[in-house]
Amino acid sequence: MKYLDPKADLTFKKVFGEHQDLVISFLNAMLPFESEDDEIKTVEYLSPEMVPVNPLRKDSVVDVRCRDGRGRQFLVEMQMMWTSEYKQRVLFNASKAYVSQLGRSENFELLQPVYSLNLVNDTFSDSKDYYHDYRIVAVAETDEVIEGLRFIFIELPKFTPKSYSDKKMQVLWLRYLTEIDEKTRQVPEELLETPEINKALCELEESAFSEDELLVYDRFWDIVRTSRMFIDGAAKEGERRGLRIGERRGFEKGMKEGMKEGMKEGLEKGIRKGYMEVARRMKERGVPVETVAGMTGLSIEEVSQL
Repeated sequence: MKYLDPKADLTFKKVFGEHQDLVISFLNAMLPFESEDDEIKTVEYLSPEMVPVNPLRKDSVVDVRCRDGRGRQFLVEMQMMWTSEYKQRVLFNASKAYVSQLGRSENFELLQPVYSLNLVNDTFSDSKDYYHDYRIVAVAETDEVIEGLRFIFIELPKFTPKSYSDKKMQVLWLRYLTEIDEKTRQVPEELLETPEINKALCELEESAFSEDELLVYDRFWDIVRTSRMFIDGAAKEGERRGLRIGERRGFEKGMKEGMKEGMKEGLEKGIRKGYMEVARRMKERGVPVETVAGMTGLSIEEVSQL
């Protein structure tokens, strides 16, 4: 049995953006709910594209966006590489989801919390912990909290399986994300014995994907590899210029200078450009516009104009 990597854009959205039971299990395992009463029971998927009312304002897209029966919203993103601007983007997306809940005449009491879950396939902090929970708290009295927005960042490279008795499903889901890829030939029994993760594994079987979907998948990793090459080159450029890599500001300055030509548009725009190339090739092969849009994440209008 050959599997695809669950961290890729195509596979991540297929598993967590098309199966309500899987995203419920995943969110309940990853989010810091204090009791079973707080856990998610049902969800409905919302459009991952948050279009502003004012067309002049910035549009934004997340990987998965859903809402539970209590009205709470959940934004989920799989980020392949860390950049200094990523936290600002996360704050922007969550804030937009929060304020867009109300119309002009509606009461503020109707506002429900927004949770932003961000899985990062990179490291960005000096902490040994892989799990980072952010809330809006008072500086002096940290038990004083302004509810409404909550941000979870998980550094996947720092994750190591420990006790199964402590947050068992969180450990299993993170093992699913970090241990399964194209090289996997034998899946650990602990993953196979868990119904939700077994189902998620079935969604990763290469035989379940069409030739066009595999083209999208391969293009994604081509772009990621190219982007990493530019970032590595930027780091060396920063060092050559006398900027110590250990200093965050020096590294970021060197990175930006080194990436000025190669990564000017950033990873997200690179992936989007790659998907447009794939979409164009699929159209030439006679694949329906609606199918192309669904597989690449582009809008039907965008695909039609290619």
